[in-house]
Amino acid sequence: MRKRTNKKGGSPLRVIPIGGLNEIGKNMTVLEYKEDLLIIDCGLSFPEDEMYGIDIVIPDFSYVVKNKEKIKGMILTHGHEDHIGAIPYLLKQINIPIYGTRLTLGLVENKLKEHGIKADLNTVAHGDRVQLGAFNAEAIRSTHSVADAICWCIDTPVGRVFHTGDFKIDYTPVGGAPMDFARLAELGSKGVQLMLCDSTNATRPGYSMSEQTVGITLENIFRNSEARIIIATFSSNVHRVQRIIDNAVMVGRKVAISGRSMVNVVNIAMELGYLTVPANVLVDINKTKNIPDKELVIITTGSQGEPMSALSRMASADHKAVTIKKGDMVILSSSPVPGNEKTVSNVVNKLFEKGAEVIYSDIADIHVSGHACEEELKLMHSLIKPKFFMPVHGEYRHLKRHAQIAESLGEDPENIFILENGNVLSVTANKAEILKEEVPSQAVYVDGLGVGDVGNIVLRDRKLLSESGLIIVVAAIDKASGTICSGPDIISRGFVYVRENENLIEQARNLVSNTLDKCCEENIKDWNALKSAVRDDLRSFIYKQTKRSPVILPIFLEV
Repeated sequence: MRKRTNKKGGSPLRVIPIGGLNEIGKNMTVLEYKEDLLIIDCGLSFPEDEMYGIDIVIPDFSYVVKNKEKIKGMILTHGHEDHIGAIPYLLKQINIPIYGTRLTLGLVENKLKEHGIKADLNTVAHGDRVQLGAFNAEAIRSTHSVADAICWCIDTPVGRVFHTGDFKIDYTPVGGAPMDFARLAELGSKGVQLMLCDSTNATRPGYSMSEQTVGITLENIFRNSEARIIIATFSSNVHRVQRIIDNAVMVGRKVAISGRSMVNVVNIAMELGYLTVPANVLVDINKTKNIPDKELVIITTGSQGEPMSALSRMASADHKAVTIKKGDMVILSSSPVPGNEKTVSNVVNKLFEKGAEVIYSDIADIHVSGHACEEELKLMHSLIKPKFFMPVHGEYRHLKRHAQIAESLGEDPENIFILENGNVLSVTANKAEILKEEVPSQAVYVDGLGVGDVGNIVLRDRKLLSESGLIIVVAAIDKASGTICSGPDIISRGFVYVRENENLIEQARNLVSNTLDKCCEENIKDWNALKSAVRDDLRSFIYKQTKRSPVILPIFLEV
């Protein structure tokens, strides 16, 4: 008779969120057991207003790179940027096998091509199992606002870990079957040790509406409109794009695609069979001028008001192929991501100014969320019945509310763990606890080709430059005698308009000259000391005159 392993004294499973907690986006979680390490998702987030010049924000990969010999693979829940967007940056450091559904990997592959990277991509279907070291991961059908989303149930030596990924409960999804509730209930009856569950909409009561609702609203708009229709939505929402195309075909309209990400996703989805488009329906965006308004639909990016997106360029009259005109109907088939409300509002205002009729989520049901609301979360908890629970994917208020929902269902507060990025949750067969240990989890900023070379100090300087501007002091100095050979000259950028403040600039120049002369008299020849003296005197003078504190940069040329 085979002797059963005593789990009680065994090694713990370590659950480490690298990103996705106390924030929206940048989702990445690590499971670690002895010498085996599994990564779940690897996403990016978009910069906040004070992150001047930053393009995207990615997780800190230092822990997984340090433990690269342990990594058995990465499993993906779905194809949104906040779950796959940072993969190219990780693969530039380490090469690991990646597992996901067909559309998810199609979107990943397209990103990798842009970066010139080849990867070990492995397709899984609903119900498939993947053995990755100590982890046996099962892909389970889910529903979200992108096709081919899955949950993962991961058998580990300490018990099952269930990761919902991003999900909603939609009983009538477009283009596919609903979530596999039977399998979820079966797993719950067998016992789940730990559940990690999406918290994005935990603060919203009730249920999220079905994607079918949007289809009905769009159908009514298409049937009753004679205007040119321009629809902005998330490029990854293939089901929404399919409904738009179906409605266009129903009323005899051609469809044009605008925006690089939208073009890429539509091409990938058509190639993989997730989008069905009849022949002669799609037309080139640059060849739409001769098509009557009532026979054209334009699907575009820019539903979040991104400054360089196609819709923003249309609203600002910068788009090469499309000019918004009076009578156009513009539909924003999305709701603003938290933090984007102002940019979306700006675009809506510009569209109204140009005479367009604008329909957005405040006016009609032209968008539904892809995330579970409170009652849907309750159903997930009731099906899975986890022993331990860790809310993920959301700001602190979302995580806290999700914890309260779990408590209301009778889950023990002692078994609910709200973590921060970098915390380590240790899980055994009988116990879970947050360790005092932390792993690196600082946000990494991507600025152009630079990854991680812009930190908080640089951002602080950029903030100062944006608020008060820059003054450059240039002088040529004889190093031997310490006397001024040329200058000093004052150059101002973003501080004051020089032509209208010549008196102030002249006073500043005289002050610097006097400071340098004084240093010469005191035989101060160290350039750092000279720069410090000039900076201090000029800062005091400028603040006294203007109540501003610009960045002051002395530049001395040795003669």
